[in-house]
Amino acid sequence: MGKQKLIGIDIGGTKIHIGVVQNERILDEIRLETSAHAPKEQILAELATHIGKLMDEDVAGIGIGVPGLVDEPNGIVLNVQNIPSWKEVHLKQYLESALEKPVYVTNDANSFVLGEKIYGKAKKFRNVVGITLGTGFGAGIILNDNLYTGTLSSAGEFGGVPYLDQTIEDYCSGKFFSKNFGIPGHKMQVLARNGDSAALEAFAQFGTHLGNAIKIILYALSPEAILLGGSASSGYLYYKEAMQASIQQFPFKAITDRLVVEPSAMKNVAILGAAALCHMRQKNRSELQNV
Repeated sequence: MGKQKLIGIDIGGTKIHIGVVQNERILDEIRLETSAHAPKEQILAELATHIGKLMDEDVAGIGIGVPGLVDEPNGIVLNVQNIPSWKEVHLKQYLESALEKPVYVTNDANSFVLGEKIYGKAKKFRNVVGITLGTGFGAGIILNDNLYTGTLSSAGEFGGVPYLDQTIEDYCSGKFFSKNFGIPGHKMQVLARNGDSAALEAFAQFGTHLGNAIKIILYALSPEAILLGGSASSGYLYYKEAMQASIQQFPFKAITDRLVVEPSAMKNVAILGAAALCHMRQKNRSELQNV
């Protein structure tokens, strides 16, 4: 992205992370708790205030990833997870008016896969899916080197696909551990690290379910690579074997032989991806104007 200075923002239901990105580095950053149950106007005002602390005349634009549906052309955010008041928020319009900089908004899983594509392990692949494994299950999609977001930035919402008696998200996110074992995923990782047999079995079950979810993605998109992010990706060592065994049951061996599945190795990938979104949208707009 050259020497351009951009602001990337990752908005979550509990935390907001804002960073100034230049030359693939985060120069300055702010982390704050989300006022999740406040009126939407208060959350917007707080967000603008904190972005303003990092703003200077060299900032070319602002990119934002949010956990919800997004009308990308208009920058309208719909039904953000864990922020009840954000049912319809004209985020782009509000921030552009407050900060006088162009603003671009997408789903947070799209920010993740875009960050990997521009900066991380996905650089060498034309077709990539980035899966976020946290409190939920989301996916961002790169097709032929371009981010594909679909209607309302909802492409890749495989977590809602019916699976067994519930959905993929119930079996392939942190919900699996808390619902079935009464233990949060991060605590289950501690037990597994200490060799607890029940914890290791729980992760083996998780890996089998995740492998099944990946097979659904292979049927739909057949990517060259799948990268795993989110809090549950840090337990990769404990579910890798079962996940791979499940994937190998896919009927087209020529595809699985070529498939790369790895956890993300990037820190702050959501911030970098949000900044990359800003750069990409500005570049696309410039190319269209020159046609």
